[in-house]
Amino acid sequence: MNAKLTKSRQRAICSELGRVRLQLLYKASVHGFTGAAFHQQCDHRSPTVSVGYNNSGFVFGGYTKQPFNQSGGFVNDDKAFLFTFTGEQLLKYPVTGPGNAVKMIENSGPYFGEALVLVYGSKPVAYSSPGNYYNFTAAEMHGNDLNLTECEVYQVEESSELERPWRTIVWESEKRAGLIESIKSYKPTVSSVTQARVLLIGPVGAGKSSFFNSVNSVFRGHVTSQAISGSSSTSLTTQFRSYSVKAGREGKPLPIILCDTMGLEESKGAGLDIDDLNSILKGHLPDCYQFNPSAPLHPEAHGYHKSPRLKDKIHCVVYVIDSCKISIMPTGLEEKLDAIRRKVNLIGIPQLVLLTKVDEACPLVKEDVRNIYKSGYIKEMMQEVSSRLGVPLSCIIPVKNYSEELEVDTDCDILLLSAIIQMLRFVDNYFDELSDRMSNMQTKEACPASRPMTAGTDLNLLTWMMSDGASGRTGPQ
Repeated sequence: MNAKLTKSRQRAICSELGRVRLQLLYKASVHGFTGAAFHQQCDHRSPTVSVGYNNSGFVFGGYTKQPFNQSGGFVNDDKAFLFTFTGEQLLKYPVTGPGNAVKMIENSGPYFGEALVLVYGSKPVAYSSPGNYYNFTAAEMHGNDLNLTECEVYQVEESSELERPWRTIVWESEKRAGLIESIKSYKPTVSSVTQARVLLIGPVGAGKSSFFNSVNSVFRGHVTSQAISGSSSTSLTTQFRSYSVKAGREGKPLPIILCDTMGLEESKGAGLDIDDLNSILKGHLPDCYQFNPSAPLHPEAHGYHKSPRLKDKIHCVVYVIDSCKISIMPTGLEEKLDAIRRKVNLIGIPQLVLLTKVDEACPLVKEDVRNIYKSGYIKEMMQEVSSRLGVPLSCIIPVKNYSEELEVDTDCDILLLSAIIQMLRFVDNYFDELSDRMSNMQTKEACPASRPMTAGTDLNLLTWMMSDGASGRTGPQ
């Protein structure tokens, strides 16, 4: 069901009730303009907000903390109030007789004192009698139009919404345009590398392929599905794929390649093999390599890169985690992720975590993706990921992939583009670390007494990795 009450009016009502949200229980046009339908959907649910709509454009109703029933008597509620709207402004009429605040009538909808009844007598009409335990004027409340076009009842639920966002993000189309331009103009700090290579790792169904499709959609201007994605108990990705995103349908490739892998699985001998992962990180694996969990890639295999250059290696690793499954992540899968993280740490590759499906995990975010950093629940999920995977909170980025949409959305785009920007920043960290190591080795080469005999070998290795050396830096802003 789609709520008829606008977001701004919902916020106006919620501001009177604290940190809450409204969940639609009853919609007369769907369930029926009858007392029976109303009671079936709303009895024993509380607190509630009831809303009536008429042809004159008035939106009016009442709030009660008491659960509805069909006892036929009055119930006490000192917090009850009636309301109407003038534009988007809420006008509130507190109860004047708390002992008769709400009446529980079988054959009608919400019944506030003897002052206002919605779906009166199981008909699409309202009953109004100002002064009976609530003071208001009929003209101001509903314009003397008692014919209802719609009636809705919402349950008031506690919200995980924080008072202010704990991360700052600008939700404007200009911001989206700026992020796109920053990505297009990015250049790795090493001249031998033209495209940053980012490896996506995660459990089956976490959204690795969907993330690439979503990023690709941003630059295409509509939702695309180049990489195979969907729901399955086993990995839909069976090949190692290196996806280059283009700036538009016939645009140039962007300076980032997203590498997709077979999904991780809990059991041994299933999903991505750790030995294959080592080959991927070091740049040995060819594009379109067919994964075989029971037999990792052999150096003599067709297409094996025996002498990969820096441009072939992975420059940033991103773990893709389904936010709906964090608390039920199997121990075996968590152990696999820990083993991978330790291996990546030893190689010195920066690591990020993408938290996907945040809209499915949190109703507040499903309602409006702009609430992502105002959701206390999402923050708790990110803190749990930080603890279980051993990564700082600053390295965890929540995103919403495109799944059911046909057209792109500015707010979703901003989250996706911000994630790419953070990846490019971490790629810069990788190249900076290589450059620093090479500089340190050069310094020690000049002072043989302070360096073991292997220094020359290490220096030659780093010089080869850096190839043409550092270029003029144009990084993400």
